[in-house]
Amino acid sequence: MKILVIGTGGREHGILEALRRTDPSAHDPAAGSTAPVDPRPLELFAAPGNPGMAQLAECRAVDPASPAAVVALAQELGAELVVVGPEAPLVAGVADALRDAGVPTLGPDQAAARLEGSKAFAKEVMAAAKVPTAQARTCIDDATVAEALDAFATSGAGTPVPWVVKADGLAGGKGVVVTTDRAEAEQHATDCIAKEGQVVIEEYLDGPEASVFCLLDGTTARALPAAQDFKRAGDGDLGPNTGGMGAYSPLPWAPEGFEDEVVRTVAQPVADEMARRGTPFVGVLYVGLALTAAGPRVIEFNVRFGDPDSQAVLARLDSPLAPLLLATATGTLADAAEPTFGEQPACVVVLAADGYPASPVTGGAITGIAEAEARGAVVLHAGTRTEDVSGDPAGQGARTPQLVASGGRVLDVVARGADLAHARENAYAALSLIDLPGGWARTDIAAEAAAGRITL
Repeated sequence: MKILVIGTGGREHGILEALRRTDPSAHDPAAGSTAPVDPRPLELFAAPGNPGMAQLAECRAVDPASPAAVVALAQELGAELVVVGPEAPLVAGVADALRDAGVPTLGPDQAAARLEGSKAFAKEVMAAAKVPTAQARTCIDDATVAEALDAFATSGAGTPVPWVVKADGLAGGKGVVVTTDRAEAEQHATDCIAKEGQVVIEEYLDGPEASVFCLLDGTTARALPAAQDFKRAGDGDLGPNTGGMGAYSPLPWAPEGFEDEVVRTVAQPVADEMARRGTPFVGVLYVGLALTAAGPRVIEFNVRFGDPDSQAVLARLDSPLAPLLLATATGTLADAAEPTFGEQPACVVVLAADGYPASPVTGGAITGIAEAEARGAVVLHAGTRTEDVSGDPAGQGARTPQLVASGGRVLDVVARGADLAHARENAYAALSLIDLPGGWARTDIAAEAAAGRITL
């Protein structure tokens, strides 16, 4: 079975790793499933890919945001499933073009991708579907911004709370400012309006956060186990927002039946509402939630696997991933076997480049990955490339490839353990064997959960 994964980062490398590790040709068909399991070995392709992905798949150069180019590549390869990893190609209509060409695709059409492409649209859909979420206002000028900031200045009990100011469109996970500084909130709102014409301001939701990835095939919704990711750059959730500095799964503090509740109150109502609008959602709906005193409330939607939280979830997957994704893409999710996950927790720690997130320094040489993987960790490439370097100072010797950093988030170190404390210990031990000049990581990923200090 030929599968093409679109993207260049740690999320896409994690998807490929899970596809290869759970290749259905090496598994027995799941008991009770009426969906066929393709006995052929997987043939994996990535576009454009990265050096780590090239170890699992054949990489092809393509503009991932060009519908015509992606369709041409899928047809050339004879792809039987295309998995679109990042959000930008989905918002650009890549999935529409693939489906028009008859290629099964995991990823929503452009109209449905507005659930991530526009925070205001997502709020509109949530209101129509009666999804529990934060109160919000869409603002278009200084006057409406001031009104919204006044409205969300305190909690219901009259206690001052931070303001939550969100860019309406795509911002790579870095378009949200949560602050108690009114001047900072006003400035971010002004910047967003200048760029996009509007900004979304929400009430602050208190409580621990969780990520739940729901597969939607246009009709049926099914949740994968929850994860928690860490967006802030610094330990203790301080500093600026990033694309994500680490994650873990499962959540020992989440209430029993949490994922089922998310399907019942969020994912299925959204699936029904999108179908009612004539824009059925086919793909992965990322549901970011705060578990408040009043129950789970949606913070945001994304329209693809999260990064790096999906890496933690997929690291625990025991059953074949390929037939599950194909069933989602072809509208047969209700007939697919329930996926199975190992009990051992997974922890992901991101190695970032010097200067990230403001001004990441690229080009630094990376060493020690083999040593880290020898400890049992999986090292996923998030922002790497290879450069040919000379074997002698005069530059006359044989040239060998050197792995170097090409982005802000460089590597994801994924490890499992008997419990969460051991999983994070294994991840950090493996990370310590990798060298990147100026590279850094948060030191507290999953620490509070492992110590049992997260409560509802």
